[in-house]
Amino acid sequence: MKKSIIFLSLATSILLFSCKKDETENKEEKVTTEANAKEETNTNVKEVELNEAQYSASKIQLGQILQKNLSDVVRINGTTELPAQSQADVSSFLSGTITNINVNLGDYVKKGQTIATIDSPEYIQLQEEYIISKNTLEYLELEFKRQQTLRAENVNSEKTFQKTKSDLNIERARYQSLSNRLSLVNSSPSSISKSLRIVSPISGNIATIPVKIGTNIMAGQSLFTIVDNSQIHLDLLVYEKDMPYIKVGQKVSFTFTNIDKSEVTATIFSINKSFEPGTKTVLVHANIDKVPETLIPGLYVNALVHIGEKTVDALPNEAIVKADGREFIFILEDAHEEEGGKSYHFQRIEAKTGVSELGYTQVTILQQVPKDSQIVLSGAYYIQSHLIKTEGGGGHSH
Repeated sequence: MKKSIIFLSLATSILLFSCKKDETENKEEKVTTEANAKEETNTNVKEVELNEAQYSASKIQLGQILQKNLSDVVRINGTTELPAQSQADVSSFLSGTITNINVNLGDYVKKGQTIATIDSPEYIQLQEEYIISKNTLEYLELEFKRQQTLRAENVNSEKTFQKTKSDLNIERARYQSLSNRLSLVNSSPSSISKSLRIVSPISGNIATIPVKIGTNIMAGQSLFTIVDNSQIHLDLLVYEKDMPYIKVGQKVSFTFTNIDKSEVTATIFSINKSFEPGTKTVLVHANIDKVPETLIPGLYVNALVHIGEKTVDALPNEAIVKADGREFIFILEDAHEEEGGKSYHFQRIEAKTGVSELGYTQVTILQQVPKDSQIVLSGAYYIQSHLIKTEGGGGHSH
């Protein structure tokens, strides 16, 4: 009996000790979990303070979340091209010798502007024939009226009248032909000149000048090339699998492959009806909405054709920084005057990113922020570097 009582007491003690141990472990686990959560929060949300000099040096740009169409798009490549009507080879219909060149490479010229002059024996002869024909025509018109009157009075013969009429018609045709030939060289002379003006057929910039003063030229020889880059458009190559999604009127966003990465927009105006030789691509043409002044033909572009209306919240790529395997943005929390100058307080906030195209990335901010928050669009990496230097990357934690 005594042994049973001792055994029962021992079992009760073990049970009580076990319960206390479990309770202690649960409390410790709860404390550890709360500490980890607090540590994670402190890691995600940090504050950084910059003085006025640091802020100016970082070239920070502030703004708000942008709405960008980054989801429903077809990605294609292409080049900038000039339509045929925006290019011109300037030549002369007559041979001669270059006596003056009024333009330099790259100069802008207007349609009808004189860009060179040539001395041309053919031009002198053409003017001579024109003036002779003009005077002969005036004489024959008077002679025809006289013969017509005489014929009505039956004074002259029918043969004489018909001969005068025939001569008049022949001279009219000759005069018209000479007038047209002179109009081709932009001339309607009242007196004979040896110099022929070469004028620009379109407005644009001088692209090539393969001649110089003293060059003997032949009729039809190219003297200048003029291009009107204001009419540049996109030629985009679309693969067969993407063709069902492409339609006239769709908007295109594009950047240049090797130069300025700023985004430009265009609108599709034409789609070819056959494949390009040797490829399974179709050429799609798009008018650039606002042609940059520095744009030239032959530049490679990366383009997105917007095939849907879906828009997402997005920020420039440089607004997003990475740390500890996560992604963050910075928000201006406060800016105020202090004794040593203005002070800027930034808060680092975790964000989830999505699709990234043409320098912008879809973002979802993982905590509530005011709608009018000023987000760092440029200079975020400078702030992140300052954060790393401050207290070993700790900054001032919330």
